[in-house]
Amino acid sequence: MAASPDTYSVRGIDVSHYQGEVNWADVARDGIQFAFIKATDGASIVDPNFRTNWANARSAGILCGAYHFLRPNTDGKEQGEHFASLVGPSRGSLPPALDIEVTEGVEPQAVEQAIIDWIGAVKKTTDVRPVLYTSPAFWTDHVGADFQSYPLWLACYDKEPKMPAHWPQWTFWQHSQSGRVAGVSGQVDLNVFRSTFADLKALCIGSNGAPLV
Repeated sequence: MAASPDTYSVRGIDVSHYQGEVNWADVARDGIQFAFIKATDGASIVDPNFRTNWANARSAGILCGAYHFLRPNTDGKEQGEHFASLVGPSRGSLPPALDIEVTEGVEPQAVEQAIIDWIGAVKKTTDVRPVLYTSPAFWTDHVGADFQSYPLWLACYDKEPKMPAHWPQWTFWQHSQSGRVAGVSGQVDLNVFRSTFADLKALCIGSNGAPLV
């Protein structure tokens, strides 16, 4: 069911090195309960702020998930192994997430294969289904395949979110790219979780409610 972001009480952000130094204690005091933190990009890049963000966000009591930026023109298995070697099966963290938003000129079948291969490599390490991040327009134009068994992190900035093909609902909704949160000096992406904080905790690795392979 479509609704505005204000309908949902469990709030989150996502960050990378572009946000610079984050004061995670202030972020937590501002009511942020979860964060997706960029870990890797392609087959070799590590976000330079990942380890600091990860440690400090968790110390502040924020539920964290790591995400990878997919490069469809690079072997998906190599990318998944690169991500898994850094992040590993971190108990108590949210499922790993795959950011799918560029094609780098490859055909939809190649994008889909990169997704499948990344998922396969990461599943071996975490034993949970990753979260997939995408926008309705990108998915419709460049992928379109049925991945509805994977939790969706939806990027949509309309008042009422549109859904990519096949998914009946979103799990996380990135509803703004220009939010303001204490502890972050500039703009930051804002997210909500569709259910309760107890349900969010149940998604974490090692919890009974985690989306198992």
